[in-house]
Amino acid sequence: MSWLVLGLLLFLGVHSVAIVSPSGRDQLVARLGEGPWKGLYSLVSAVGLGLIVWGYGLARENPVLLYSLPGGFRHLAALLLLPVFVLLLAAYLPGRIQRAAKHPMLLAVKLWAFAHLLAQSATGGSLADVLLFGGFLLWAVADRISLKRRAQAGALRTVPALPASAANDVIAVVGGLALYGLTVMWAHGALFGVRPFG
Repeated sequence: MSWLVLGLLLFLGVHSVAIVSPSGRDQLVARLGEGPWKGLYSLVSAVGLGLIVWGYGLARENPVLLYSLPGGFRHLAALLLLPVFVLLLAAYLPGRIQRAAKHPMLLAVKLWAFAHLLAQSATGGSLADVLLFGGFLLWAVADRISLKRRAQAGALRTVPALPASAANDVIAVVGGLALYGLTVMWAHGALFGVRPFG
């Protein structure tokens, strides 16, 4: 369990620098330079993600069960996961979906994390599940609140984006649903050993 916790601290920690101190992130970039900052950020993220995957796998060998839910919650989880890939793509493809969701990637993370907490109904929710999915859910909520406050304070940096178009929404929906289908029918089982639909 300690490897999972360390991975979460590294991965979510480096992704929380702007939440904790927006000016602190800018000071780090000024001190290190844009390239070295991005390199350090990427390295810490990659190490954290690797430890999360490894630690979660180890924790699943001896689960500490915390809760169980009726089997029907797996169907609710599948429904909540349906827009996740659409939102992830919409984060990079400006259009109506992106405007409506405001921060589609954070919404995707929240739906993904919450749905996975519900999906544990078959085997029971373990401490590792709560740490992993609950940690990402709390981080996404905190980041959304932080973004709102930074926007009100005028402290958000603008990032150049593609021009908005209806075609982007079509690509996000078609591509997102295709990725969802590929994930539930094959990739989730192949990568994580769990087949969402048996």
